[in-house]
Amino acid sequence: MADAGPDPTPIALDEPQGVERILVVCAHPDDVDFGAAGSVAVWVKAGIEVAYCIVTDGDAGGSDRSISRPDMAVIRRDEQRAAAGEVGVSDVTFLGYPDGRLFPTIELRRDISRQIRLFQPQRLVCQSPDRIWDRIGASHPDHLAAGEASVCAVYPDARNPFAHPELLAEGLEPFTVPEMWLMAAPDANRAVEITDTFDRKIAALRRHRSQVGEGEWLDERIRTWVQGAGRAAGLGEGRLAELFRVVATP
Repeated sequence: MADAGPDPTPIALDEPQGVERILVVCAHPDDVDFGAAGSVAVWVKAGIEVAYCIVTDGDAGGSDRSISRPDMAVIRRDEQRAAAGEVGVSDVTFLGYPDGRLFPTIELRRDISRQIRLFQPQRLVCQSPDRIWDRIGASHPDHLAAGEASVCAVYPDARNPFAHPELLAEGLEPFTVPEMWLMAAPDANRAVEITDTFDRKIAALRRHRSQVGEGEWLDERIRTWVQGAGRAAGLGEGRLAELFRVVATP
């Protein structure tokens, strides 16, 4: 009999005891809502403070060519703030990098490190730097770049007093993030049940009208995704989840 290979990574349910602050870093407006808005709503409901750091303004998004790119950036910032409000988040920072041309530069690593030192999260949620070949849409080049820069910011930059000395000059002391949660990552090992917050996730996504239009298709498509995640996490029939790869970074 052929070797079936190693058993898949078991998927545990989130236990956020001791977590007071979570920072979410994403490439574009709407990325957090597709990937983690249900979880964010769960965390906010549990009393955890959540902040967003959006790397680009999403100025290359949408399909309406009559809208100038600077105007699209304004629209997408407003949409993201409104979407954040649907899940209880009011702290949204935009770094203003150009959409569609993102690279994990030392400057981007510094700017994410700045947000880490300012907010001092116990958990950083970001996009995976690893491409998923059977879900290529989740592996947009900007997502990979934002994920790589976020990982580098967590380790080693934000904790290293000699990285980005300009941050020390700003009065920002090094900070160590204990764990990273990667969205759309191979080998998920953690789940957040979002059965009770699915409606908040859909409400957040509907705020991105420049991207989803009226969003008639959202409920069915997203429900299919999160039902599959619920099954993968071993939840009961009809239960919903979002999946992550958790990496300890002590």
